[in-house]
Amino acid sequence: MTTTTTMGSTETDRPAVASWMPGLRGWLAVVPLVGLCAGLSAQALGLPEIAAWAFTLPTLAVLAVLAAQVATSLSRGDVGLDLIALLSMGGALSLSQPLAGAVIALMYSGGQSLEAYAAGRAGQAMTALLARQPRTALREEGGGVLEVPIAALAPGDRILVRVGDILPVDGRVAAGRTALDQSSLTGEALPVAVETGAPVLSGSVNVGMPFTLLAERPAAESTYAGIVRLVEAARSRKAPMARMADRYGLAFLGVTLLLAGSAWGVTGDPLRALAVLVVATPCPLILAVPVALVSGLSRAAGIGVLIKGGGALETLAKVRVLVVDKTGTLTQGTARLAAARTLAPFDEAEAVGLAASLDQASGHPIARALVDEARRRGLTLSQPTKVTEMPGEGVTGLVEGRHVLVGGPRLMRIHGVPVPPADGVQHVAAAAATVLVAVDGAPAAVLEFADPVRADGGRTLAALRACGIERVVLATGDRRGIAEALVAGLPVDAVAADLDPAAKTDTVLAERRNGPVMMVGDGVNDAPALAAADLGVALGARGAAAAAEAADVVLLVDSLAPLPSAIRIARRARAIALQSVLAGIGLSLAGMVAAALGHLTPLQGALLQEAIDVAVILNAMRVLGGTRTAHESQAACAGSRWAVPPEAKLPRSEPKHDGGGHGLREHPRFRRPR
Repeated sequence: MTTTTTMGSTETDRPAVASWMPGLRGWLAVVPLVGLCAGLSAQALGLPEIAAWAFTLPTLAVLAVLAAQVATSLSRGDVGLDLIALLSMGGALSLSQPLAGAVIALMYSGGQSLEAYAAGRAGQAMTALLARQPRTALREEGGGVLEVPIAALAPGDRILVRVGDILPVDGRVAAGRTALDQSSLTGEALPVAVETGAPVLSGSVNVGMPFTLLAERPAAESTYAGIVRLVEAARSRKAPMARMADRYGLAFLGVTLLLAGSAWGVTGDPLRALAVLVVATPCPLILAVPVALVSGLSRAAGIGVLIKGGGALETLAKVRVLVVDKTGTLTQGTARLAAARTLAPFDEAEAVGLAASLDQASGHPIARALVDEARRRGLTLSQPTKVTEMPGEGVTGLVEGRHVLVGGPRLMRIHGVPVPPADGVQHVAAAAATVLVAVDGAPAAVLEFADPVRADGGRTLAALRACGIERVVLATGDRRGIAEALVAGLPVDAVAADLDPAAKTDTVLAERRNGPVMMVGDGVNDAPALAAADLGVALGARGAAAAAEAADVVLLVDSLAPLPSAIRIARRARAIALQSVLAGIGLSLAGMVAAALGHLTPLQGALLQEAIDVAVILNAMRVLGGTRTAHESQAACAGSRWAVPPEAKLPRSEPKHDGGGHGLREHPRFRRPR
């Protein structure tokens, strides 16, 4: 990604020379530096002609690259700040001021290199999506199985899907029963049981048993391919930010040309005009922003936040709306035993211990969660025998000679075990799965599993509120009841549930009317919404690679906690960059006036401009400074109208449907202040 210096251009609206400019920028700053050193050495040795050539040749190299860039911009109707640098370098050489030209070339090329480094942090959004997509499938043919490219699959083909395979196309279960992990598509934390005839979606992962899939669509028309297209479409709608320097450049260019022309016209001395142009070389504008932004990027990386470029950093400083995914983002993304109701004569430790002992033989995520819980409780687990697992139903077997069943109501009925009646109490508001346990033909326990909110979730949302996030929306593919129960008591304004990737993207686009939107997610299903938001944030430590690549910001730790600090860093970087730009312009204007009045020669003007550049760089590097504490986000947001102490007990609030689109339900407690 290369940014031009043309007025009104953006990061993607760049001239054709940008295709080869990145390769030149690596050496572009080195050449004038070497030329200056060689030329000054030649001068010291009394070799003025060699010194002149040492100053001139590097300047010509930079001038050629700059001329091509300016010519391309002018052909597109864009007049930019680079024109001043072109005029000053060309004027210095034509008026026999090679040393001044070399100094200008060094300033300009140094700024270009810094800017290229900042811009080069962006990634390729589609790489991870394409890498995850299956390349081949096992098609059943003539009584056997043949591995074929997924592009060769057609409706009606029968495909063998092994445990751990990603479904290559949309279709139906032709034979067998299994469980599918659809979290990357729908946001559901727990696997979904499917049996013969059930529709299934490409991109799901088989976590149950091998089964035969009957293809209903070619790969190019499958759900997963549609997600790839959504990311591409969302990115094409996204308007990248213009470089901050360009916002002030047009007026600066006009003043510069007016002063230079006036100085030459009044005095008849072209060196005065050259001195004005030299002092006006827009290096403070070109240098201040990339230095401040690169410093901000480095500071953010130090707390585990990878920000992909200066444009993303600037957007992070301005976000006002947070749309957050549920599974794996606001929640832990894994099932946990949330409640256990036992039936006499069994106690909880006995029922959980027997069920967990049997579940050691199962690979189901719920089974693993139960085993982990038993081990956390210090329960002794026995080795099960005669284990039989029915995909989508449960597990049976012997534990210490006792016949144990762990599964759903259908498994209980198959074995003649009465299903325990409901006790009329909602033990877990956001329960995602209920598991029954029976021992020796008698019901023993009802276990409720949930995907709990992260331990720091409430504090982080409160800290984000304190940092100026005015609206928080939970967007999830999970069921509405689970989602609304989960956010009760959290500072969430609205819930959008039962969303597929397209609807989640629509929700993000609709929220942009409330201000710049930051979308936080971690799954493949979040990738289009991340790309559609003003700023996409992905959890890269455990989330899908596709989400991390589609996002503008990646949290390298498995937590939302660094976000408030990242916002603080972004705001500080943006403020210092703006301050540096304005200070640089002010000093340059003063120097231009002095040059127009004849108080500065072109060489003196170049040295003065170099001093201004150094001051601007040092000021911009203040972004790297400041107190580094765990609570720096709170310090940055002190006095905000949303200042909510992280330890504050947030009131519970009942959701209220506001009639809005995208399945939104508003929580009246957290209205935007008027």
